[in-house]
Amino acid sequence: MGKSKEPGTILNRSIYSRISYLYQAAAYLGTLSQHTDPNSDTQNPETTGSKAALEGKQASRMRHANQVLSRRLVTDLRATSHKSQIRISPAMKQSICKYCDTLLIEGETSSSAVENKSKGGKKPWADVLVVKCHTCQGVKRFHVQAPRQKRRPIREKESNRRHEKGLNEQHGKETQGVAAVMGV
Repeated sequence: MGKSKEPGTILNRSIYSRISYLYQAAAYLGTLSQHTDPNSDTQNPETTGSKAALEGKQASRMRHANQVLSRRLVTDLRATSHKSQIRISPAMKQSICKYCDTLLIEGETSSSAVENKSKGGKKPWADVLVVKCHTCQGVKRFHVQAPRQKRRPIREKESNRRHEKGLNEQHGKETQGVAAVMGV
């Protein structure tokens, strides 16, 4: 016999904490690589061109190393969630490239555009956000402002109710018409 579940407790809290930490660390490293710019420091006017080029190469290596480390953390995050069979939140999942595990940062590691291929864009509910990863050229598509479809059993129940309601209204109109003809 197992332990009874207490109200307010979260099962696998440590795994959720680990996944959250890995995501935050990957996001930090991703944004850190974005803001590391060799020209941001005030440089001495006596600095030679070779020294500036060396600093530029070093900053480029640091950005690359941070991106690689960020991808590794995202890979660990996904492995942890798969092994423990815990679902990643949709917001977190949408910000990760499913092909190369790159954290999708707008303008830095990805680009996005809204696309509508419906009869010249006449259907506003057909808007699709297209996010393209710069690392692997992978494309992810997300519906914009599209209401989520209800599950099939719920849709079928609602459909049956509407059908029965329509039959009842139709039957009521028929009885009113017969009563009017009979003069009642």
